[in-house]
Amino acid sequence: MARDIQLTQVEINKNDYSIQIADTDDDYPFSSSEELVENLPDNTPRYIVLSHPIDKPDGRKSSVLAMIYYRPATSTQEARMLYAGAVELVRGKAGVSKFIEIDDEEEFENLAELVQE
Repeated sequence: MARDIQLTQVEINKNDYSIQIADTDDDYPFSSSEELVENLPDNTPRYIVLSHPIDKPDGRKSSVLAMIYYRPATSTQEARMLYAGAVELVRGKAGVSKFIEIDDEEEFENLAELVQE
């Protein structure tokens, strides 16, 4: 089983308000949360649907399908409201088992812990 972080960034098109997979040049998969942070936009919220590897208490290896709602402090109020209005829609369509809200890039340092909570 791959032990890397597999993910898809999802964005809202400001022109027609459609929800779509973000057009990125990122090299997936990521081996760390630091790589993930480096590839996020600085001023725009994002939904990140990811499969994160975890170790179960009994030693088995598994992965969790999670969604991160990333709201950087530098994003505009308009963008924050736009993304806030579609959170539940994206969450439902993604079928994730874990939902995490992150406002600061530093919170990604604890991503493995957040996913396992």
